[in-house]
Amino acid sequence: MNKNEHFPEIPAVGDNLKRERRKQHLTLDALALASGVSKAMLSQIEANKVNPTIGTLWKVVKALNIDFDAVLSGEHSQNKKFDITRAENITSLKTGQSNAVFRVLSPLSMADFLELHLVTLPPGCIHASHPHTTGTEEYLTILSGNVTVIAGENQAHLNTGDVIAFQADVDHVLKNESASPAELYMVIRFPGA
Repeated sequence: MNKNEHFPEIPAVGDNLKRERRKQHLTLDALALASGVSKAMLSQIEANKVNPTIGTLWKVVKALNIDFDAVLSGEHSQNKKFDITRAENITSLKTGQSNAVFRVLSPLSMADFLELHLVTLPPGCIHASHPHTTGTEEYLTILSGNVTVIAGENQAHLNTGDVIAFQADVDHVLKNESASPAELYMVIRFPGA
């Protein structure tokens, strides 16, 4: 090897990864969960204290859905999201207390700031929720049926097509008082989202 040969400096990928993570509003915990790389390692990478292996970097890049070269160059070329979750792979949760069914439509990587659900309330269902974190909001669109929403001291009767937004950091209740199932689309937005 020639002593005068000059090699390019190893890029500080940590700054680029941190910028991309923040741009996508992801916490270190969420990125660790999505990538399979520990939060401690991600923190060290972002602080430029370690140079990650190609394998580690690849996992993080895939979780962020960005171009591998973008991390090295610092350019912000993000792949356009085009993720499909087939109906048979959507997680459904049935609550024991009310028999309400929640189909989880949002990816796990969004769990710290936003949740999307398709909710089915059987006839006569009363689904009660304890307060969420201070500042949490819920947005409901009634897809079919009639639903009563109670949030703290407020109450509203909603019909198919109605939309409601309310603070969910208080006790809140969804009631289907009809003889038919009710279906609604639910968005939960956590503080900072």
